[in-house]
Amino acid sequence: MNLLQQYCETRRVTEGLCRPLEIEDYGLQCMDDVSPPKWHLAHTTWFFETFVLRPELPAYRIFHSRFHELFNSYYLTAGAPLSRSRRGRLSRPTVAEIYAYRRHVDEAMRTLLGDDPQAVSPQAAGVVELGIHHEQQHQELLLMDIKYNFWCNPLRPTYLEPRSASADHSVTVSAPGWVGFASGIREIGDRGERFAFDNEKPRHLQHLESYSLADRPVTCGEFLEFIEAGGYGRPELWLSDGWDAVSRLGWNAPLYWELEGGEWRQYTLREGMRRMDEAEPVCHISYFEADAFARWSGKRLPTEGEWETAANSVVKEEGDVMVGANFLESGELHPRSLNRASGGAASRPGLQKLFGDVWEWTQSAYSAYPGYSPLQGTLGEYNGKFMNNNLVLRGGACVTPGSHLRVSYRNFYRPDSRWHFSGVRLCRNGKNE
Repeated sequence: MNLLQQYCETRRVTEGLCRPLEIEDYGLQCMDDVSPPKWHLAHTTWFFETFVLRPELPAYRIFHSRFHELFNSYYLTAGAPLSRSRRGRLSRPTVAEIYAYRRHVDEAMRTLLGDDPQAVSPQAAGVVELGIHHEQQHQELLLMDIKYNFWCNPLRPTYLEPRSASADHSVTVSAPGWVGFASGIREIGDRGERFAFDNEKPRHLQHLESYSLADRPVTCGEFLEFIEAGGYGRPELWLSDGWDAVSRLGWNAPLYWELEGGEWRQYTLREGMRRMDEAEPVCHISYFEADAFARWSGKRLPTEGEWETAANSVVKEEGDVMVGANFLESGELHPRSLNRASGGAASRPGLQKLFGDVWEWTQSAYSAYPGYSPLQGTLGEYNGKFMNNNLVLRGGACVTPGSHLRVSYRNFYRPDSRWHFSGVRLCRNGKNE
């Protein structure tokens, strides 16, 4: 696809994700980390208006002068954004006005990109590509936020109807296997084959000691064993801030798990509340929970260098990450049970579900790679300013657009956050037992 086609397809997917919503759903914001769906629709449009159309299309007419303030997220050098906690207080502009805003910007983008693609400067084309990937990030955020907002409703409404029958919850998953990697100097970071964010650059060398990575993510059933062993009540398993979070927030299970009549159930986008499938990868756990589980298991979390080295051993071309994986394109919107074979490049050598299903926490702090340089100007705020107090996750999830993912992709969240589709894969020292 050319750049205009990529742009139009991305915009179509975003609006398709909003199609199941009722008008009352568009303005919900049930916690500060969540943004209302209509804000996502407007902010992704603001990005193209601000960073592409205003500097590149002299005849462009701004849709509304105050939208620059309302739908700026955190770009302080571009103005004074509305605080994140206030996004759900805006009944106006209406949803209809937001869609009109999108149409207005889309028409201008077609004018810019459609008549003579060669007339668009390489710099402008790069910003458009960044904007496309930015909107793909918001496609995932939309589903994360919708799930949280719907779960806060006592009715536990469903976002979409189920596409297929639930898995056999009675099947027991065998213990994980281990894939060993020798010590040595390894190269990680952007391969330069396709688009990548600045935080994935530059490609560089890391020394790794020998290690072994579990061949699959931790399952709900395995995490349930941690719960039943009193894991949430044992301070010796937790980092200090993690134990503070458990005590302050009353955690006793992953987000969206509820104990009803002695049976664990979980909230899902397509089935609402339903019986927990012990064969699914555990999802919606914080870094603190992932780390405590690993400590209880006598293992640890991998570093991002270890994770990426493992991924590089099985993915020879970037397009391989989508083969057989459960991404947004599958439409399942929930981690796929291990009782369902996934196939694909990431499973043939023994590593299952390395991509899709759940983001996997690493123990690596989100920080700059050696030689890192942020983008110039306001867009330099995109990633670099968040390189503190966040931990890195790898591999993508069931709500991540597969075309958005790469082996080198670095996601990041605060260690106490849980509303993203995050899980855990264990690691241990040494290549062999």
